[in-house]
Amino acid sequence: MWLKSAFISGYSTAAFLIVATALYYSANTSMLSLIGASLGSGVFLLFLGYLFVFGSARTEASLWPVTAAGVAGLLIALPAAVEHPLHVALAGLGMLGNLLYVFWYSRFGRAENELLEVGKRLPDFELQTHEGVIISSEEFRKQPSLLMFYRGNWCPLCMAQIKEVAAMYRKMEERGIKIYLISPQSHEQTSALADRFDVPMNFLVDKDNKAADRLQIKAEGGLPMGLQALGYDSDTVMPTVVMTDDKGEIIFADLTDNYRVRPEPEDFLKVFDEKMARV
Repeated sequence: MWLKSAFISGYSTAAFLIVATALYYSANTSMLSLIGASLGSGVFLLFLGYLFVFGSARTEASLWPVTAAGVAGLLIALPAAVEHPLHVALAGLGMLGNLLYVFWYSRFGRAENELLEVGKRLPDFELQTHEGVIISSEEFRKQPSLLMFYRGNWCPLCMAQIKEVAAMYRKMEERGIKIYLISPQSHEQTSALADRFDVPMNFLVDKDNKAADRLQIKAEGGLPMGLQALGYDSDTVMPTVVMTDDKGEIIFADLTDNYRVRPEPEDFLKVFDEKMARV
């Protein structure tokens, strides 16, 4: 995982430098060559900016605008290969970076997880409230529960997904579903997130990633390199959603292999309503 940790931080920085370098040489080259050199990296930066500014809980798996921009940038720059080889090299780096992000970095390569199969009983583990009180997984067997394991406050897709769940809180409450939002980040960071939402959801801490390790959803070295300076641990969790009934039996599990592809919030209500209709 450390390669991916280094890649996302390194390519984000490189993309900025690629665009800056192309602009620096723009006075001595054609506009078409400039567009080719910076298109892929520029669109990637715009995508990241969109996630952080506007928020989105999911994207298409292929993320075609980013993929296509990288390929198009290289094709546009190629005719200038003799006159401006640097621009072709920059365009090539942008295309490679975009393709690696979409088809390699975004995917976890998850294996099948027998512990979280529908119909099985939720395994035993412990968590903590953001005040430090220990909570056993036995708590999740007292009523229907939605357990959302998220990476941390630093992840814009996780934050957007939590916002969606918060917006549907009343509908879940009407059905007796209790919501638990779980992350390996610190108590202080979790408390700060809980203060942002004016709904009584349960924000829990998976200290040292013990529950994630127990459930086989731990992402070792999954934190983008450099965010350790903000107080986050290098190990994080693969985004996972589990729903249980009032007996602790798993009725839904989303173990996405792509951190950008996540279930719609309406899916949770649909699963519960179908389960209750069969009872």
